[in-house]
Amino acid sequence: MPLFARLSPRQQAEVASMARPLRVERGEWIVRAGQSSPRLLVVHEGLVKVGRTAEDGREATLRLLGPGDVEGESGFLTGTRPENDCVALDPTTMCVFEHGSLAGLLNRYPDIGASMLRSLAIRLESTERMLAARTLADVGARLASYLLDLPAVRGVDGVVTVRLPMSKKDVATYLGTIPETLSRRLAALGREGLVEVRGAEVDLLDPEGLEERAGGA
Repeated sequence: MPLFARLSPRQQAEVASMARPLRVERGEWIVRAGQSSPRLLVVHEGLVKVGRTAEDGREATLRLLGPGDVEGESGFLTGTRPENDCVALDPTTMCVFEHGSLAGLLNRYPDIGASMLRSLAIRLESTERMLAARTLADVGARLASYLLDLPAVRGVDGVVTVRLPMSKKDVATYLGTIPETLSRRLAALGREGLVEVRGAEVDLLDPEGLEERAGGA
């Protein structure tokens, strides 16, 4: 876990003794905005969607958490209740730290606090890039960049394939568009010979062409 990587093995063992293991199934809620018991979550396996829901029911996907990712450090540092919802997109295993336990750890091991600040700085930089892309790049460029950023596997035929980690509706909200527009842009990339869509899997037929299509996104 990057959050604890700078600690010694003995210190890591102490941290582990304060962690509560948690396993959730696909579709289960882990955190709801405003809940009264904020916690720090560290993902070991699986995939977690972090988002917000407006009063009218509209949802916005903010980011995805995979192995090694952390959620809840902002609430710990500011003392505020969580503003985001977290829901498992896959069966997920994580460890949970109550804020009281974490405060004691930070007093003894300041490196954990420094790691939290680095994590928040990286997240802020990523958010700024996304805001710039939503303002300056069209949906096709954003989509091309998103596909290139997904974990990929290369088949025996040499074709690179990625898998959409969430529904197309959630991908659309993450990219700042609507599902209909996302589907049209995916179809356009297919007609250009850049990708081939097979359900949730997308073959990247021309990664260099996608890079060009992504531009500055």
